[in-house]
Amino acid sequence: MGRNYRMSARAQSRDETRARIVEAAIELHQTCGPAATTVSEIAERAGVGRVTVYRHFPDDDALAAACSGLYFERHPLPELDRWRAIADPAERARVALEEVYAHHRTTEAMMTRVLADARDHDVMAPYHDYWTRASAVLLEGRRVRGRRRTLLRASIGLALAFDTWRTLVREQALSDEQAIEVALRLAEGH
Repeated sequence: MGRNYRMSARAQSRDETRARIVEAAIELHQTCGPAATTVSEIAERAGVGRVTVYRHFPDDDALAAACSGLYFERHPLPELDRWRAIADPAERARVALEEVYAHHRTTEAMMTRVLADARDHDVMAPYHDYWTRASAVLLEGRRVRGRRRTLLRASIGLALAFDTWRTLVREQALSDEQAIEVALRLAEGH
């Protein structure tokens, strides 16, 4: 019984150390950006040595996957099935943009830095895939074909994008409500 307890305590300690490393990396990615974050800074913030960081995460990709997994678990993207349940495409688009822009606001610090530093990193593939699927959901029920459908899909994708929200809210100084109105006009082709 004593041996199992020690192994369990060791496993718990290992898990706690791993969690501290991930938390430290997330904090640094959000404040400095992934490109400016060093293993030494992560180790210092987590209260461990660099070797310990490498023992838990042998490469940058393993650490990036752990960080993004935890971050998006804490900040889930809006639920696409909820939008799909809204029959009217215009109402669906409004609800979607309200939820998306609220999400962009809460994740702004992280996404500003991550998209600047790691937009094309493999760990971002699920994030980009989500926006492709989100655009498809907002395109459902629209009676347009061919070139008009292609342009509408592009407009919807642009309306949903973090960079669009940030431009409208930060650079153009619009409220989220005003940004939604501009994005809806863009998406509807008005």
